[in-house]
Amino acid sequence: MTQKLRIKGGFTLKGEVSIGGAKNAVLKLMAAALLAKGESKIHNVPDLTDVQIMLSVIEELGVKTKYDKQAKTVTIDATDITNITAKYELVSKMRASFIVLGALVTRCKEAIVALPGGCAIGERRVDFHIKGLEALGAKIKIENGYVHANASKLHGADIYLDIPSVGATENLMLAAIMADGSTRIQNAAQEPEIVDLANFLNAMGADVSGAGTSEIVINGVKQSDLHPIEYSTIPDRIEAGTYMAGIIVTRGKGIIKNVLPSHLTFYNSKLIKMGAKIKLLEPTVLEVSCKQRLSSVNIVTQPYPGFPTDLQSLAMAMLTTADGVSIVTESLYENRFMQVPELRRMGADIHQERNHALIRGVKKLTGANLKASDLRAGASLIIAALMADGVSEIESIHHIDRGYENFEEKFRNLGADIIRFDDSLPQVDISTKKGTYNEASI
Repeated sequence: MTQKLRIKGGFTLKGEVSIGGAKNAVLKLMAAALLAKGESKIHNVPDLTDVQIMLSVIEELGVKTKYDKQAKTVTIDATDITNITAKYELVSKMRASFIVLGALVTRCKEAIVALPGGCAIGERRVDFHIKGLEALGAKIKIENGYVHANASKLHGADIYLDIPSVGATENLMLAAIMADGSTRIQNAAQEPEIVDLANFLNAMGADVSGAGTSEIVINGVKQSDLHPIEYSTIPDRIEAGTYMAGIIVTRGKGIIKNVLPSHLTFYNSKLIKMGAKIKLLEPTVLEVSCKQRLSSVNIVTQPYPGFPTDLQSLAMAMLTTADGVSIVTESLYENRFMQVPELRRMGADIHQERNHALIRGVKKLTGANLKASDLRAGASLIIAALMADGVSEIESIHHIDRGYENFEEKFRNLGADIIRFDDSLPQVDISTKKGTYNEASI
């Protein structure tokens, strides 16, 4: 099945949208549930491809799982773990699944986890994970594409990360939960998803402090101290930022519900400098609007609380029609300008040199046939297509499905003319209130 998106641009987005659970948080909570014997429940879990992959990884370990899509609840019964191997066939589909390494090492004292391999947005090394585990007392051997970790006894340690890696911080947090003594992770990642993981672990009976700062301290506890829990994950700040971008570039007005504004402070400040208006209606509700052409701004991606790399491609799409010249610098990943060639095909004036992109705002973009290269690049093409003249078709949308639940339905509810279709099926003419399309049976 070859599914694509067809978007007719030029419609102003208005209305309300509710944000789902954070993909980058819930995947790690699922791995953390392996630490406690018994049945844990995680609420506010979005129906995403990545969630399904993580469920498959966990089930391969002999753990019982259940996903109630209607209730948005995942149940993980980790009473028994009968297999300590996470196979390449699954880990290679989603790098985040590598986090089961830390959970298996501390719970089972042994783990065999496939190296995740390459990534469309650039190299993401696991050296920091390995060195940190070794500091905790694990013996690591890498062969045949797998990390073999043995840890008959883990002990607390001071670990300094050369860069504030989110994945390494999370893996080491899990590994240190049952280590003897205290572990201190310095230059730790500070993302909200790290805080959510710490809150989950503490509710389970762990002793973690400092999450959200550059130094996290984990005091080891016993297996018997840990117990299964029910927990609801935080809202997805990247999803929220995506719908905000769609409303702003179409000069609309909308309400974003179930969002934590403090998670988007830097992003929101840049949107306001561009010319958007953002009003806090309630603690978890924002009103977003824009009535004029956006202004140019310069953006440099940085670890949290700086400008999020996951929102860089969306910001670039917004700036393609802004008044003036903008410079976007990607400081975290060497290959995260995958959207640039596609935006150029829509008429964007972008000059790229290594990790810098100079964007001269044009009057308008025009619809084109496009291809999503990765999750966030794909999202940026949706934003560009919403404000472009004419019709755009986007292929390889399986990348977008990794991180956005029901995104075309949510955009339609805001007034967008967007459909998903299968171009391998016979097509029939249908008419909509916004135009006539040759839409495939879905």
